[in-house]
Amino acid sequence: MSTLLETENLSIAFGGITAVDQVSLAVAPGQIHSIIGPNGAGKTTLFNLISGLYQPSSGRVKLAGEEVTGLPPEQLARRGLSRSFQNLQIFFRMSAVENVMVGCHRHERTGILSHLLALPNVRAENRNSREIAMAQLARVGLADLAEKEAGSLSYGALKRLEIARALATEPRILLLDEPAAGCNPVETEEIDRVIHDVAKAGIAILLVEHDMRLVMRISDEITVLERGRKLVSGKPEAVREDPRVIAAYLGTFGSEEANRA
Repeated sequence: MSTLLETENLSIAFGGITAVDQVSLAVAPGQIHSIIGPNGAGKTTLFNLISGLYQPSSGRVKLAGEEVTGLPPEQLARRGLSRSFQNLQIFFRMSAVENVMVGCHRHERTGILSHLLALPNVRAENRNSREIAMAQLARVGLADLAEKEAGSLSYGALKRLEIARALATEPRILLLDEPAAGCNPVETEEIDRVIHDVAKAGIAILLVEHDMRLVMRISDEITVLERGRKLVSGKPEAVREDPRVIAAYLGTFGSEEANRA
């Protein structure tokens, strides 16, 4: 299986404290690779290193074989890497479709002067962006809410809206930071469906999530972090039964929850 995203001994320290310590992992096209671990394990920091928000102290990030270590998010987006965030990054006064159209901007060719003058090519580009946005809203089950103001949508719908906007960049790999956090069981099932559909289309998924039933149900591979280091990596059934993972993170209750997934 080919590798789309790869990290090699990725590390970063803040004020002498190592937050991510020599973490290596690989994600293939269409694979769902989850990162789990207790609070403070370095999961979101690892995401920030991969997505260009932080510069690593050492190590490398490769995307489709090209070294992209430390490239800013906009350059990574042009190379096919997109992400969502723990906290919603939504324009609440804009409609759902307008929010997703924001994700289309990396494909647009017209400059600010063309927009100010409302030239015909701008109008054509806007129509194209709207079509892309509507397709992504349909993909996440929100097409019927396209014209609704984002602030009026349910929390679960907003989570899917953020995924739709990330998909509008046409990524090859999608980083999802706790997409089911705060969702009820019905909303979590919707997130589950969306993630599976995206992966089936060949897009790689790198996922940080605390919902162990969701993680065990959808993951092809799981990496467990503890205090910034990789504790173990493997298939869900192996990870949930690993004594080191149970001791460091799952505990007895969490292990039982994971086994019920």
